[in-house]
Amino acid sequence: MSVDGGSASQTLDAVALRRFLDGPNRDVREHFRAVLCRPEFSKSATPPPTDAYRAKVSEWTRTLAATGGTALGFPSEFGGLDRVGGAVSAFAILAHHDLSLLVKCGVQFGLFGGAVLHLGTRRHHERYLSQITSFELPGCFAMTEAGHGSNVQQVETTATYDPERGEFLVESPTATAAKEYIGNAARDGRLAVVFAQLVVGGEGRGVHAVLVPIRDDAGKALPGVTIEDDGEKLGLNGVDNGRISFDGVRVPRDALLDRYAEVTDDGEYRSPIENENRRFFTMLGTLIQGRISVGGAAISATKSALAIAIRHALRRRQFGPPDSDSEALLLDYRAHQRRLLPALARTYALHFAQEEVVGELDRIFGGGVEDTEESERDRRRLETRAAGLKALATWHATEAIQTARECCGGAGYLAANRFAELKADTDVFTTFEGDNTILLQLVAKSLLTGYRDQFGDLNPFETAGFLAGQVWEAVVERSAAREILQRLGDDLVPGRERDEDLLDREYHLGLFRWREDHMLSAVARRLRRGIDGGGDPFEVFNDCQDHVLATARAHTEREVLEAFAAAVARCEDESLRAVLDRLCDLHALANLEADRAWLQEHGRISSTRAKMLTRTVNRLCAELRPVAGELVDAFGIPDELLAAPIGLPGGEASHSAAAEIGDELPDERMLATVAGTGGRG
Repeated sequence: MSVDGGSASQTLDAVALRRFLDGPNRDVREHFRAVLCRPEFSKSATPPPTDAYRAKVSEWTRTLAATGGTALGFPSEFGGLDRVGGAVSAFAILAHHDLSLLVKCGVQFGLFGGAVLHLGTRRHHERYLSQITSFELPGCFAMTEAGHGSNVQQVETTATYDPERGEFLVESPTATAAKEYIGNAARDGRLAVVFAQLVVGGEGRGVHAVLVPIRDDAGKALPGVTIEDDGEKLGLNGVDNGRISFDGVRVPRDALLDRYAEVTDDGEYRSPIENENRRFFTMLGTLIQGRISVGGAAISATKSALAIAIRHALRRRQFGPPDSDSEALLLDYRAHQRRLLPALARTYALHFAQEEVVGELDRIFGGGVEDTEESERDRRRLETRAAGLKALATWHATEAIQTARECCGGAGYLAANRFAELKADTDVFTTFEGDNTILLQLVAKSLLTGYRDQFGDLNPFETAGFLAGQVWEAVVERSAAREILQRLGDDLVPGRERDEDLLDREYHLGLFRWREDHMLSAVARRLRRGIDGGGDPFEVFNDCQDHVLATARAHTEREVLEAFAAAVARCEDESLRAVLDRLCDLHALANLEADRAWLQEHGRISSTRAKMLTRTVNRLCAELRPVAGELVDAFGIPDELLAAPIGLPGGEASHSAAAEIGDELPDERMLATVAGTGGRG
């Protein structure tokens, strides 16, 4: 296939593009594609009854663990491969198969296993990690409570140290202290990482994690542990979510995951981090892999939906010219292109942004974490970036999957074509691993100070008060300085209308950066005025909350575009780079088009330029239409996993490329090499 890249026609090799997209963890992605195509992972178009579905997902998890692939992100001395980035890439491939399996694995190997790895010490690692990665020891990550979801610092569960017996007494003192929505709780879990208020010597020490057995080997709840089934959910019914509460449950002193704090034999509390809030945020920062993984899973689910819808649009015909006997393909209609192709471009943009975040995660955590000031700063920067990207990626999934379903008409409503599953199972992605609105507030908090290390302990309302100090001035000065430069003639964002080419990448980046800086300085000034005027910090922040969230979103949009632009620049294949360049143009201009009213209000574009944006987006859709099939083929989703009749090869797309992708899946001999274990069990 070819695309008009301006003056020349460029061909697109879907296999070469797939290799580029797979990046440094290509071997892991191929391994998991091959494993999930095995007969034992086949599934019906509609899920079985809940009990049978849960049993099947548990069986799949055990089978996956037997390949050794679930140990990818764990230390080699405990049977892993030290490939944290590889583990996140594998997780993304699971999203093409069954999202209940993905979440089950995320709970077991990411949250439960990750907490033991990152919050525990060597004795915990030696005792538990190999059993966790093999799924011999199913576990739970018991953080959320009925009364406290996002506000983890206020959980009510307590773990009180009894020095006479050398034990912690774990209690759920109120009904709202019950651990809620806990994966693996209703059926399989035997050990839980319980986040509780630690009490030592009668003094509260903040939230810590304690290992608490919840079932015996026969699957019966242990004394003092009450487990209830959460029942049917909107989706993900293959995951056994449940409610756990504790009444007089005792665990030994070494059940405390004590990387950041310990309790000695004689009951003395010790921590290398004196400040309680800083200790709490440091602890949570080590668990960032789960949030990054959810963002990647959302992007993969979006890829599945768009692959189905675009392939359908390359086969399905409706209406046509009055003087013709043949009907036109759906994707030949500009309205259909408009609905699907900007969403496809945004999915590519999010993919490249995700790859950068995964690379940073692997760099920071892949070789073991040393607790230095620099590593803490790196973790905090990563936490901020991951928060914004997770929010944008999961919101995009919700919107794009719905659009893709609509673009497939009645066929999209059939369970066999998977949109029901994709919609229901991804809906909660906007909530778990951090509610998206809360996550954008986290991003804004970092931006508003410029130096989050100086006040990482403050909540959003304390942040507003802090902005009355010198850090506020630094933020405003930094943002205002860039605005002044632009007004003096910065070539990137002209203050008046000129004849810049709308396809100039620096023009796109300049507008995205100006939008972010303008919003940031404006919201900082609003907060400062409110504080200086004697306003209550809570009310001041609350009045500005919409502005704060818009600023965080603009910041993350800029990071996403920069990641896409960097990917285009490093692509060495000229034909691939030409197509990616046009796709990046479409992503940038579609974003600016959606925000053109704001840009006009603030004098960055004229009404004439706003109309040009729309015309250019239309033109880019037309240019990319001939390679739409190859662009989704390059996602490398095997037909066995896509499993939607309307999304299978056929029609006008380059399905020879799809066949080549299938032919390149590694054979059984490669699987043992990639897993590094030769198989388990």
